[in-house]
Amino acid sequence: MTRSLEAELPLPARVIASLGSPDRGDSLIVVGALHGNEPAGFEACRRVGRALASREADIDGRVTLITGNRSALARGRRFVDRDLNRAWTRPIIERLRREGPGSEVEDREQADLIRQLDELVATATGTTYLLDLHTTSAQGGAFSTVADSLPARQLALHLPVPLVLGLEEMVDGTLHDWIGEHGVITMAFESGQHDEAAAADRAEWAIWLMLEATGLLHANHLPEAQEARKELARDSMGLPPALEMRYRHPVHPGDRFVMAPGWENFQPVQRGQTLAEDADGPVRAPERGRMLMPLYQEQGEDGFFIVREFSAFWLWLSEALRRVGFARGIHLLPGIRKHPERAGVFVVNRRVARWYALQIFHLLGFRRVREEGDELVVERRGVHYG
Repeated sequence: MTRSLEAELPLPARVIASLGSPDRGDSLIVVGALHGNEPAGFEACRRVGRALASREADIDGRVTLITGNRSALARGRRFVDRDLNRAWTRPIIERLRREGPGSEVEDREQADLIRQLDELVATATGTTYLLDLHTTSAQGGAFSTVADSLPARQLALHLPVPLVLGLEEMVDGTLHDWIGEHGVITMAFESGQHDEAAAADRAEWAIWLMLEATGLLHANHLPEAQEARKELARDSMGLPPALEMRYRHPVHPGDRFVMAPGWENFQPVQRGQTLAEDADGPVRAPERGRMLMPLYQEQGEDGFFIVREFSAFWLWLSEALRRVGFARGIHLLPGIRKHPERAGVFVVNRRVARWYALQIFHLLGFRRVREEGDELVVERRGVHYG
């Protein structure tokens, strides 16, 4: 099918439903199908939009349910010209704001999403939350991921599924990372394999629990929340409650990357184990951990991730350190100095602070910006870092 014929495909509405009013409370934005081969989030938004229509008067704020990449969704592809969930970088957004969309399909999609999100954030009178719904090409458990601010973490912990931290350090240009820098409390939720029927159910359950967590609907108007919590907890039984990103295997054009069959999300991985093949031969695990999001689809830049579980004690400790303002004096530690030009940014000499630097900064809500030789540059995660 040529691009001109594809362009004639009927597209779903950008706004699936907009209910309530921002004048009387907080706002929740839910985005489904930012990747077009992930229809579960779109279907979940449609279901919740229909169910909420008769309860609009009970919503204490505004709920907006949005279609992400309409063009790719109509084609059943992850994207048409470029990955829309790797494009929320400052250069791309500044270009779209300054020049408008170019010839790429995702230019038009992103420009329209920017306009829509700008308006929703600008007209919100309370706190704005965003839930970004996704699925994976592999079988296995659902999970949430956030840029690790305290408000975002508290939002994610309302869902009884594994919480994965550190994804934004390894994947640039995600929607929830970008909009989180503009005062929006965000969470991404992976609800299962693309084509399984239960993926739409889990995405729907996540929306109901977000409506409860944000207080946009009170319990007596939200009978779905109790069932949603029970079902997600049952699906996640036996999985670690919290994990951190340890490794990402990038895939480039020409790599001829092929994932070994049979891998599922959260399956144990041993160091040195063969996980895939590419043009250079076997691809082996660099360390032990658990598999996450192995690539079993045609399009994608991420071959697989390895995550490792950690104790809930570290979540407690990081919250305690942030609440007492420990970061205010971190530049007094050996090997750490303030960036001379950028507030909230620190430069670490890893020859001096090699044993603790990044781990401490993670506890305090910072992210790795770049590494150059012996220097590590870190910055705070967004506005609501906690």
